[in-house]
Amino acid sequence: MAKELLTLDNGTTCTSWNYSGTRLAAGSADGTLSIFDSRDPPSSSSLHSTFKSRVVEGNIVKIVWVPPEYGDAVACISADGIASLWEEVAEDSRSLQWKVCKSFGSNSNKVLDVQFGISLSSLKMVAAYSDGNVRVFELLDPLELQNWQLQAEFQNVIESVSAFGKASCLSASISWNPQKGGNQESSFLIGFNSNTPELNSSKVWEFDQAHQRWLPVAELALPEDKGDQVYAVAWAPNIGRPYEIIAVATHKGLAIWYLGLNPENNGRLPVERVALLAGHEGMVWQMEWDMSGMTLASTGHDGMVRLWQSNLDGVWHQQAAFEPTS
Repeated sequence: MAKELLTLDNGTTCTSWNYSGTRLAAGSADGTLSIFDSRDPPSSSSLHSTFKSRVVEGNIVKIVWVPPEYGDAVACISADGIASLWEEVAEDSRSLQWKVCKSFGSNSNKVLDVQFGISLSSLKMVAAYSDGNVRVFELLDPLELQNWQLQAEFQNVIESVSAFGKASCLSASISWNPQKGGNQESSFLIGFNSNTPELNSSKVWEFDQAHQRWLPVAELALPEDKGDQVYAVAWAPNIGRPYEIIAVATHKGLAIWYLGLNPENNGRLPVERVALLAGHEGMVWQMEWDMSGMTLASTGHDGMVRLWQSNLDGVWHQQAAFEPTS
């Protein structure tokens, strides 16, 4: 039987568990960041508040934890388009406090999403902006979360010579390849919800070490769907599969894609859409895979949480649905 862990304040807009599932960060409409920790002993099923403070002006719309190898830190994205990095530090032998160490974005060019990934033993951060640009930052010193360097900036298009007017993006979704391994090349997935069809479709970007640049290696959209606005993307963990599994949500439904591992003659990775799932009424807001990459959880405008799985015949279906509690 399910047991309640915590009751969040009214006005809570987003939450995020850390990588070990022992800490929960929550953001509120008034800009308050709250941190909850598991009680000792670790087997305890309740959480208690260890930090609560107003850290930004206005609504916090998303919280993302920095990988644990780089300490306890979160990125908070506010409704005004500023992404701020907050780190838990000890100062003057006092108790641990959360301090801001870096900010990205501006009111004129908003940050829509950020995600962190580790590649070649360094921490990278991908940020999507409201003008349709994608920026990749690299941490220069693993002990100094305020020292970031812009590594690359590009637009989410297959052909770099694509010409279009000024883009206006409402949202974006980023998902790193979750494969661990510091010596592997970076790759991530990104899709936009914008007024520019060329930007919207989800594309896989991989770092080309030989030429020191990011290249699009796959586009996850059928020819007739390439202009569809993307609401959310999620890259599944891979435990021994000869292909990757990626979920992409648009107004047409939740698509499951298989991504091949070996490039074709044109340098692109083969893709296949194996399912288009319906169930949510309205926009899908967020998707997350379990650690095995076999179960996908999704939530959206209808307030439902839905779980999706593939059966033994490879047919994807809804496994369960949960209604919100009042």
